[in-house]
Amino acid sequence: MTLIDTAGFDIVHGHSSHHPKGIEVYRGKLILYGCGDFLNDDEGIKGLGPFRGDRTVAYLAQCSATTGDLEMLSLMPFQIRNFQLKHKQANDRDRAWLAQTLDRESKPFGTQITLGQNGILTAPWR
Repeated sequence: MTLIDTAGFDIVHGHSSHHPKGIEVYRGKLILYGCGDFLNDDEGIKGLGPFRGDRTVAYLAQCSATTGDLEMLSLMPFQIRNFQLKHKQANDRDRAWLAQTLDRESKPFGTQITLGQNGILTAPWR
C-alpha cells in the first residue's frame, strides 16, 4: 500500500511465491501479492501438497491510461507440461480449483474470483 500511497505505483506485482496468492484492488490500484511460478521445473516432483505446481495463471490487467486505475482483470489458467504452457489442457476441474484457490486467498482483501463460461477467471471489484 505504501508503494501506491507514497510512490504512485499503479500495479504492485508480487512474485516468487511458487503458487498464486491473494489479489487486492486498493484505491483502484492492483496488488498481486504473489503470482506463483508462470513456468517452472516442478513437473513430476511429489509432495508439493495442495499447491499444484503444474497449474499456473496469466494475469491480464487493463488499466486506465489517464488514472492508472484497474479497469478489468482476467486470469487465464494454464497447465505446465514439458516446460510449455498448455491453455487447452487446463480442464474444467483444474480451472475450478484455481478459481476456488484464488477466491479463498483473495477474500481477506475484499476481492472475489469467479470462473467465466469460457474458462477465464475474472476479478469483478466494482
